[in-house]
Amino acid sequence: MVSGRVLGTRPALEGTRHEGSRGSLAAASAKGLHSPPMLLTLSTVYQPATDLGYLLHKNPDRVQSFELPFGEAHVFYPDRSSDRCTCALLLDIDPIGLVRRAKGPDGEAGMLRRYVNDRPYTASSFMSVAIARVFGSALHARSKERPDLVDQSLPLEAKLAVLPVRGGERVLRDLFEPLGYEVEATRHPLNPDEPAWGSSRYFTVTLRASKRVADLLSHLYVLIPVLDDEKHYWVSQDEVEKLLRFGTGWLETHPARETIATRYLKHQTSLVRAAVERLTQEEAPGGDGSGQADREEQAVEETISLNRQRLEAVLGALKETGAARVLDLGCGEGRLTGLLLKDRQFRDILAMDVSWRALEIAESRLKLDRLPASQRERVRLMHGSLMYRDERLAGFDAAAAVEVIEHLDPPRLTAFERTVFEFARPGTVVVTTPNAEYNVKWESLPADRFRHRDHRFEWTRAEFALWGDRVAAAHGYSVRYASIGESDPELGGPTQMAVFSR
Repeated sequence: MVSGRVLGTRPALEGTRHEGSRGSLAAASAKGLHSPPMLLTLSTVYQPATDLGYLLHKNPDRVQSFELPFGEAHVFYPDRSSDRCTCALLLDIDPIGLVRRAKGPDGEAGMLRRYVNDRPYTASSFMSVAIARVFGSALHARSKERPDLVDQSLPLEAKLAVLPVRGGERVLRDLFEPLGYEVEATRHPLNPDEPAWGSSRYFTVTLRASKRVADLLSHLYVLIPVLDDEKHYWVSQDEVEKLLRFGTGWLETHPARETIATRYLKHQTSLVRAAVERLTQEEAPGGDGSGQADREEQAVEETISLNRQRLEAVLGALKETGAARVLDLGCGEGRLTGLLLKDRQFRDILAMDVSWRALEIAESRLKLDRLPASQRERVRLMHGSLMYRDERLAGFDAAAAVEVIEHLDPPRLTAFERTVFEFARPGTVVVTTPNAEYNVKWESLPADRFRHRDHRFEWTRAEFALWGDRVAAAHGYSVRYASIGESDPELGGPTQMAVFSR
């Protein structure tokens, strides 16, 4: 978070004058602007409305300024009654400083090509950066003072004074209306004195919906530069990670997700392809981190507490190896990670999942923010996909993939094999998967259904052994198999486990 410098303590901006830096509010007024440059307001009529300050981590009684790489951001509350509260984020951009900077990776001079530019006055990627810096805690759904409000939908209104929209009002509505917003858009003429000149691409936009504050900020963070179809900085793989993180829970199923990815990543084909592939993975039922499909599977297996037996069997297999550095691949909500963390043998635990939502649940479940430093340093949660080679996975003693492979169709299963056994190459790999033969034991499970609605397959013991033997031979491992859960003499156990060793 950027630290805030308090400029004043009056409740409203009118009638105040804050002296000081080049970017002060008084300086903005002195420039003769009829309306402030780049202005975003967030309002609510939730009672009491001033609780908005707790969610945004900004006191309604103070005006604060924040230094940013491209100017200053000012936060103030022009309206702060108990019936309605409005928080304003005003950006004062330094276009001359941006043009004079050294060239960036894309070869452009600074962040802007010319001194005369619309960037200082229109909501753009500068605004997205400011949202992340100034409202970072709210964007990540954190509030120490009012944690009960973080996950509550509130009646919210967001207004952008000047928003460039490439493609016009139809694009604006196509992006926000599927997310449940009421959209009000007023298009600005090219020249108010010359109507014949036609309309510009600039709008004043108001969005209304009942949302979590974190969700509203996430939508704005991603979609403002998408509407502009431009960014002021170089786009790299890091931007894919940002898009997936702040798009979790809504972008996977958005009808315009490919357009959003394309514009957000500045039309860089390789990055767009990677983002869309990973979004497709998260879109699959059970892959959104919500845990709903997982709970359905657990309900089928509940009578024998199979999940607990499965995790303890995997934990035992890992302990037998003497491993100290362990990967929890497809960690989900962190149940195995929690067991590993309780055992001092495991000094370095890296838990990875493709779903940001699952990782957030895992972080909450593990209470990482409350752990002593010595404990907290032992575990890391990482966003990533098992479909791609990842150098961060190398050098570990052991890895576990608990109920993961059955969620992968054949091409992705092949990618998983290479990622884990060829590239990461831990000394031991423990894999569990359902035993399809055992399904007949559950009366609640129809004969033509898998235990989990996202399973691509469920193997018999012979099929699992055929896969395991092939993988072991191809990558220089030996493999042994075990049954988990109450075993049937003819059907075997409900879960089957393979332990690969180099």
